[in-house]
Amino acid sequence: MLGYHRYKRNLGMADLNLTQLETFVQVVATGSFSAAADRLGLSQPAVSLQIRQLERRLGLKLLERLGRGLKPTAAGRLLLDHAERIQTAVDQALQALASHGETVAGRVAIGTGATACIHLLPPLLGQLRQRFPQLDVRVSTGNTLDVLRAVEDNRLDLGLVTLPASGRNLQVEPLLEDAFVALLPPASPLPARALAPADLAETPLLAFETGSSTRLLIDDWFRRAGQASRPVMELGSIEALKELVAAGLG
Repeated sequence: MLGYHRYKRNLGMADLNLTQLETFVQVVATGSFSAAADRLGLSQPAVSLQIRQLERRLGLKLLERLGRGLKPTAAGRLLLDHAERIQTAVDQALQALASHGETVAGRVAIGTGATACIHLLPPLLGQLRQRFPQLDVRVSTGNTLDVLRAVEDNRLDLGLVTLPASGRNLQVEPLLEDAFVALLPPASPLPARALAPADLAETPLLAFETGSSTRLLIDDWFRRAGQASRPVMELGSIEALKELVAAGLG
């Protein structure tokens, strides 16, 4: 028992810094100090300093360069495995303690697509801030697969994505139905009925980028009509698509 306590003291585990641990997790997830800094809202020197302090505290090298990116060493991979369990335990402890207070506090990480972030979340987040001012809500954007993977890995608490969505240990709850609409320049003639894929066969198509759930639904819409979608441009922003259509480019 004496030997164990001496080993723990030598590694500095008695005062492991959770902020430095979270920074390490984000550096591994993004593969760089600068990307982790953007995600955490810190400067790159601050992220580098935290990693150096963590390595000094543990007396171990946790990261190594691979080309232009960073990857964890063997010790870093071991720490990463424990970091996920540590964060889960901390979150559970905070939730348990929050139930004993009159206010709702803590951190909630939400992942969603750019369109939902622009058009759906702002009023909801505003109401949430007014009701629970001490709740720290963090939002990140990505495609459906990335968000689902982050929820499964406990890096996100909640995902707001385009269906279909599935995964191990996920509870999927439909929230709303949103109709697909076609955006055309103002002078374009419109049929008196709902548009069909054949109506767009000769029209330059601007579509969401490949890999997004929205693009999969668009491609499936064409496929079920025996056609293939052939976009002349692919973008990840509905606002950018609207501007290009308004300019008459598709």
